[in-house]
Amino acid sequence: MNGFLTLDDVDVKSKVTLVRVDLNVPYDPQTGLIQESERVKAHAETIRELSDKGARVVVLAHQGRRGDVDFIHLTQHAKLLSERVGKPVAFVDDVVGEKAAQAIQRLKDGEILLLDNVRILDDETVEKSVEEHGESLIVKALAPLADLFVNDAFSAAHRSHASIVGFTVKLPSVAGRVMEQEIKSCERALKPERPNIFVLGGAKPDDCVKIMAHMLERGVLDEALTCGLLGQLCLKASGVELGQPSIGLLEKKGFLNLIPTLQSLRGRYGDQVVCPVDVAEEVDGRRVERTLEELPCEGLIMDIGGKTVEKYRKSLKRARTIVVKGPAGVYEKKGFDRGTRLLLEEVKRSKAYTLIGGGDTSVAMSILGFKPEDFSYVSLAGGALITYLSGEDMPGVRALKNAAKR
Repeated sequence: MNGFLTLDDVDVKSKVTLVRVDLNVPYDPQTGLIQESERVKAHAETIRELSDKGARVVVLAHQGRRGDVDFIHLTQHAKLLSERVGKPVAFVDDVVGEKAAQAIQRLKDGEILLLDNVRILDDETVEKSVEEHGESLIVKALAPLADLFVNDAFSAAHRSHASIVGFTVKLPSVAGRVMEQEIKSCERALKPERPNIFVLGGAKPDDCVKIMAHMLERGVLDEALTCGLLGQLCLKASGVELGQPSIGLLEKKGFLNLIPTLQSLRGRYGDQVVCPVDVAEEVDGRRVERTLEELPCEGLIMDIGGKTVEKYRKSLKRARTIVVKGPAGVYEKKGFDRGTRLLLEEVKRSKAYTLIGGGDTSVAMSILGFKPEDFSYVSLAGGALITYLSGEDMPGVRALKNAAKR
């Protein structure tokens, strides 16, 4: 299936199984406490399945990066994981030392152990080849103690890090359930039922441009409905003057350099790159809609307007595949959540295959009262999803495919 093996292809009973997950969750430096995350719930399913099948489960994970405020030990994560798995998750404040080795060797069938933050290790985050990472500290220390490697961390699979790729050259290696679902959902977007329509918005237009360019070049994207900062850049690329507040923001964030690319894409693909036909600006804290003829405006543009919503809804009605990456406007601010909410309602009603991109889109979805089951799949990934849908290399996925061949 897709060139890699999954949990369906292995017998895990009594096997020491290293499972790499992504427990990188929100952290409050004021209280020192971590917060709940959909990722933890999802990875808990994989871990529970391994435990139920009698595996001796050793969980590898990270939190934050060295030097960042959220770079902490994983003591709290063990408690959170235990609640979600519904079974005790032991924790050891070690990764490659004697303490970790002894805890692994003491494991009985079905027991679960979480090791400490893998990014404590100096060579974990060094970008190296898969073969070079096979000689990393964590692989040399843990591979001899284990029988199987399960990579469930799709959201970190765009990085060539030791705990993501290194074990695949030393141990039989398969995809966990989260990894499997994420790749399947991405493949459905890359080899879609047509019409295939993307809603591209949010505050990271550079990501959206990468995805849009790749999908258009492959000839599998019928329409890119632009909104958020990307929608404003599309208007600017078409010669529409937005007004100083909006241009100032785009300039400050360094996004005006995307305009030549957008002009080129619109020149080559025409109406497949769809711009807003009206916008909503903020005037004294209120939402005021403006047609393109009424631009430039003095307030900051914070949402798409009602005519754009209707235009985009018509497109979504005929779609067979829909991918949403980024909200349509500043959904956190009352009155400017309208575009995002109405488009998500249309996507929810659709009979199409619907993939909701991770990050801000998931947060917006949750704040606006939508549930994961309202859509075909809600991705847990941010950067990795962008990388995959942009056709760029995914070292973690490539390593699993190569391991399957071996």
